[in-house]
Formats: sequence, C-alpha cells, structure tokens
Amino acid sequence: MRLGLRRNRDLAALDGRRFSLDGAMTLLSFALLLVIVVIPIFMIVYHAFFYQGRFDPSLFASQLLDPKTLGSMWNTVKIAFWVTLFGTVMGVFYAWLLGRSDIPAKGLMRALFSIPYMFPPFLGAMAWDLLLNGRSGYLNRWLVRAFGLAGAPFNINSVWGIVFVEISYYFPFVFMQVVSALERMDPTLEECARIAGARQMTVIRKITLPLVLPAISAGALLILISSLAHFGVPSILGFSQGIFTLPTQIFDTIQRAEGSFEGIRQGAALSILLVVVVSVALIVQKKVLSAGSYDIIKGKSMRPTLIKLRGSKIPLLILAVATLVMIVVVPLVMIFLVGLVKAYGLPLVPKNFTLNNYVKVFSASGTFASIKNSLFASSTAGVVCMFLGTLIAYVVQKIRPRGRGVLEVLSVLPYSIPGTVLAVGVILAWSGSLGGISLYNTIWIILVAYLARYLSFSMKSSSAALLQVHPSLEEAARACGASHTESLKDVTLPLIRPAMVAGFFLIFLPAMREVTTSVLLYGPYTRTLGVQIYSLRDAGMMPQAAALGSVAILLIIVCNAVVTYLTRDRKGV
Repeated sequence: MRLGLRRNRDLAALDGRRFSLDGAMTLLSFALLLVIVVIPIFMIVYHAFFYQGRFDPSLFASQLLDPKTLGSMWNTVKIAFWVTLFGTVMGVFYAWLLGRSDIPAKGLMRALFSIPYMFPPFLGAMAWDLLLNGRSGYLNRWLVRAFGLAGAPFNINSVWGIVFVEISYYFPFVFMQVVSALERMDPTLEECARIAGARQMTVIRKITLPLVLPAISAGALLILISSLAHFGVPSILGFSQGIFTLPTQIFDTIQRAEGSFEGIRQGAALSILLVVVVSVALIVQKKVLSAGSYDIIKGKSMRPTLIKLRGSKIPLLILAVATLVMIVVVPLVMIFLVGLVKAYGLPLVPKNFTLNNYVKVFSASGTFASIKNSLFASSTAGVVCMFLGTLIAYVVQKIRPRGRGVLEVLSVLPYSIPGTVLAVGVILAWSGSLGGISLYNTIWIILVAYLARYLSFSMKSSSAALLQVHPSLEEAARACGASHTESLKDVTLPLIRPAMVAGFFLIFLPAMREVTTSVLLYGPYTRTLGVQIYSLRDAGMMPQAAALGSVAILLIIVCNAVVTYLTRDRKGV
C-alpha cells in the first residue's frame, strides 16, 4: 500500500502538481458516496431514535413490541427461510443435472432456466393470482366445475403461495452460480473417490457439494436477501388476506399515514428492524464460508467427467421440462391471455378476446409516461453508475488511499439494504430537511435511489477488470510523457471498456423492471413501468394490468436481446 501511494505521488510530481488527479478522484469518490449512501442511511437511524434533536427510543420500542410488527417479522423470516432452503436445493439439483450429467438438450434448458431471473417476480405473482386465487382463479374455477368440488382446491394467497412464487424466480441465483462452479471444477478428487470404490451419491455428498459450497452459499445469500427485502410478491398475494412482511408493512404504514412525517418516522423504525434481520443473514453466511478452504480450479485445462444417467435420463428430462413449463410457460401465457380477455372472469376462449385492453392502456397518458420514466431513470442510472462505479473501483484498486476499505464497503452497502428501507432513507434525506433541497414527487428522487441501489454492480464489474490491468501499462505511458488524464483516457479506460459496458447493462435491466424501491417514491407524474402495472392491478383493472405486463415482458425481451447482441464479442480484458 505504501509503495503504491509513493509511486502515485512520484508520478504526480512529474506533472508538476502538488494536488494530483488521484487526490481529486479520491476526494470526489468519498463526497459522492457521502451524498448518495451515507446521508440516507444516517437519516433512517436518526429519525428512528431521535425526535426534535433529542434521543427518543420510544417510537422504535413501540414498533418493536407491536403485535402486528412481530407477526410481520415472523412472516418475513419464515418466508425467507423456506424460499432460501427450497430455492437452494432446487438450484443445486438442476445445476448438477445440467452441468454434470448427460441429460439431453442441456444448452436449451440452461437458457430457459435462466429466464425467471430476467422477469419481475411481481408479474409472476400476478399471473399465479389470476390462476389460483381462492375466489376467482381461473384454474380453481375450472377444477370446481370439472370435479364438482365444494370449494377451491388451491389458494395462492397464503404464506406458502408466496414461498412458491418466490422460489420460482429466485432459484436461478443458485443455479447460475453453481453450474458455473461445477463446470470449472478439477475432477481429480471425484475420480480418486470413484477409483477407491465410493458410490456416486457418496462422491456428490462428500466431495462435489463441499467443493462448490462457496458458490452455493453466495447464491443462497442472494436468495435470502432478495426474499427478506422483496415487496412485490408478498403485497400481491398477501394484502388481501392480511398477510404482511416487514417490507409490505413499511409500505402500508406510510400509505395509511398519507405521507405524513410521523408515518415516515414509523417506516424508519420498521426499516431498522429489517436491516437487523438482513445483517444477521450476512453474518451467518460469512461464518459458513470461514469454516474451510475451497480450491476447485487448479490451473489445468480440463472438464469434469459427465455422469451417465442411464435409466433415469428420461424421467429426469420429463421432470426438468415439467418444471420449466410450470415456472416459465404457464405464468407468461397467463399474462398474455388475460391481457386479451374482454373482462376479468370471462372464460379464456377466442370469442372473449379483444385488443381493446391494449388500446385502453396506450390511450392513457400514464402508460407512455411510465415507460418514458423507466427508460430515463434506468438508462441514466446505468450511465452515471457506470462512470461513478469505475471511478470508485479505480480509487480502491489503483490509488489505494487510506480508508479505501471504507470506500469499498460504502459502495456495496446499499445493495445489502432492502429497497424499501433505502426508499425511506431517500425520502427522509431529500424532502427538504437538508439545505431545503426537496426532490420529493420528482423523477430525480427515484434516480438517486437507483444510483445508491445499483452502484455496487458497476463497481464490482470495473474492479474485476482493473485487477487484470497491470500498473506498468499506465506507468509506461506516464514515463513517455503522457499526463495522468491522458494515460487514463488512452490506456486504462479502453482496456476496461467491456467491463464498463457490462456494468451498465447489469444496472439497466434490473432498474427497468424495479418496483420495490420506486413504489414508495413515485409521484403523480413519475410512475415507473412497474409501478404503473402494480397500480392498475391494485385498482382492479386486471386485463389492463395484464396487457401492460405483457408489454413490459416484450420490452424486457427486446432489451435483453440488445444486450446480448452488443456484448457478444466483448471478452473483457
């Protein structure tokens, strides 16, 4: 660290300046993170424990001891536990099946299993609610008529319904992590165990799975944090039955208070509880990973031996296809069909189909405004985060000043904080309480939240690329007479440009379908696409909500295709 700092000072001296560009970038990084990250988080803590400048824990204590809060906390933990458990098991199973077995059509199925990651879970919840709602679900009504049942056999509006839908959309976190680790694993240990007489299941249980435990743990943590913080699925499936989680209770508390300051303070107190729950999850994951060493790549080019399924091949193929149909095909088809029906509840047959729902949706001024707002907020957040994340990554990896660890933690902290909590902090910070600056009910407050929420995506992408750029390249340019700015522009940035582009799209796509953060921040003229769909559904306009949902799905597919096309030849540095 000292050597790198001394080298940077020496190079700055070559430019004849006492205050180097490195110092300016470091100072700017800290200042921007102070505004984007630190202030909103500080405002949550301050308003939860202080009132009119005096320490007052009574609000926090009253929220903590409220039976409704305790019930919401229990639902949050219970749902997250089961989603993480079953989602991890499902992700590991299909990762092993597609990564290490000889099952047919692996390439196609691998792509299909990644599809749920692209689509908003709240659209999946809406689709399953249309199918299995206890009172009016299409499938339930058909089963009652076909078999003469006394009541609906299924009810998706329950805790277990929420668990089922979240599993369907979160298991790819584990699947994508583990399948990559399995394909890169050194097969020597497995082969030695088989030669020594170990059965296949013993090899998988005692060697394969322990070696990919970091990948399993990383994916499981993403599921856990996503489930703990998620708003869309619990609100769509739980509100009607009085089932609340902490994110939905925060939303309900602020909505019932009609945006009053006291209601926002109550939301801040609830946010502290949600942050505590998430923090415990992070600590548990760290303890799991610190228990051992995991070396799965040995530096040799090799591929693990594929396991022959023999008589199990066809049954497992049928199981995989059935799973894909249930989690991918059924919800998508349901959204598109209901978007065509004349009125919600009519049978899904061609004579009841019409395009009037699309006409109504697009004739409403709010639709184009919501699409425009989503495109503006997501693309702007992507561009700003791309440069800001690269700036912070350069400071952390190349300049390496004192306090760089703090800088790195601050940049990734907001993603570990639930989106609902971050929204409360942004409201408290930028609603006029600081310097009279009020962004409330404007698109800018949503943009600020997106910047904080997704900054870590770009920062991590650029950090990985910068670690591959040897310092001698920039130093050679400086020694040849280039200024620091010229060496950055002509040497470093071109080398990491693919990672910067990847970071942009890692932010743009999630922000386009986001609803958890923006549902608390939108104003009369700043609804995003996700909020507009949610509002139409909340108003009982199911066909119109489904029609706009199908438009959102097509928009996401197009954006993903563009991303794939633009990045197909970008191999990084």
